[in-house]
Amino acid sequence: QVQLVESGGGLVQAGGSLRLSCAASGRTFSMSAMGWFRQAPGKEREFVAAISWTGSSTDYARSVKGRFTISRDNAKNTVYLQMNSLKPEDTAVYYCAAGSQQYYRVPTLRRQYDYWGQGTQVTVSS
Repeated sequence: QVQLVESGGGLVQAGGSLRLSCAASGRTFSMSAMGWFRQAPGKEREFVAAISWTGSSTDYARSVKGRFTISRDNAKNTVYLQMNSLKPEDTAVYYCAAGSQQYYRVPTLRRQYDYWGQGTQVTVSS
């Protein structure tokens, strides 16, 4: 099993920045890609960003491309999400996810991830 713990969420004004972290523990050697998803009240959980095991490949949702950056430090078993130019519509609970399967492309679907964190709240005020 892999345990994921997110941190770094909070309240920020529109235009501000936050950096989320996700620390992994347990059978981390079984992990491959890692990703971030988010869920706003009354909405489905949606893909935000993902990164391959080596960090050489990334993918972003169209709504965050150019504003968010995903990165990882495998020595620390940690993945990060730098969020800049935040908008009120970015308000959601952000979840970290880790996959154990290898895919041709960086996975962007929920079903492609095996482990999930508990989530961290991000609130952007206007």
